Amino acid sequence: MMTTLLYDGSFDGLFTAIFEVFEYRFKEVEIISRERFYQENIFAEIHEVVTQTDKSDRVLKKLEHNMGKQGIHQLLKVFLSEDVELEKLILSAVQQSITHPSDNILGNFADADILKISKINKSVGRESHRMTAFVRFEKLQDGIFFAKIDPDFNVIPLIRKHFKDRYQDQKWMIYDLRRNYGILYDLEDCEFFYPDEKLSLNQYQEKFHDDEKNYQTLWQRYFTRTNIVERKNIKLHIQHVPKRYWKYLTEKW
Repeated sequence: MMTTLLYDGSFDGLFTAIFEVFEYRFKEVEIISRERFYQENIFAEIHEVVTQTDKSDRVLKKLEHNMGKQGIHQLLKVFLSEDVELEKLILSAVQQSITHPSDNILGNFADADILKISKINKSVGRESHRMTAFVRFEKLQDGIFFAKIDPDFNVIPLIRKHFKDRYQDQKWMIYDLRRNYGILYDLEDCEFFYPDEKLSLNQYQEKFHDDEKNYQTLWQRYFTRTNIVERKNIKLHIQHVPKRYWKYLTEKW
């Protein structure tokens, strides 16, 4: 009989579920977050998972020994990809690592699950890199620099260190429009924040500092006047700066 493990959608919750797959010796399993669960298989046995960090830590410690921190980072990217098969892929990688602890299982691209993990890593890595390149901060009246993003994947945990290291002398916040959360740096700590309600961009635009409004106007004028129409190559431009990123760029407004 198929066993469906329901977890809270968190990284620790997923690895708690994986621990319990081994703990209870489940054979045929699927792991799914409660948010995405719907009763598809009426013959499946439901197993409710309560997130326990001691269980998830035991799995992660074992994986670090088998595949190193880089291997865990690859599985984190799969988790952040929000792929519909993320639980299946991560469970598969863990099972293979436990069965073959001395093998480089994440390099076995002959396995369909491992191959997909590799492809997801490239896509998520590319997206997080582009976020560091295309994010634009706007100064608010209270002096905080605000940036809005809408990435294809949940990359905020991956770009957090980059911005913390690069902008240590000013307060800033980055907000994910799609996932309604972000990171806030106050010159000391860089913490995640989760608004009760989705933040309104119009609300923030009304709070722009006068200097920010002037800067945006000047930059748009500069971009227009330095643009040489005869040398415009839209195809090449889109290749380097895809259209879906234009919404972040002041000069494209």
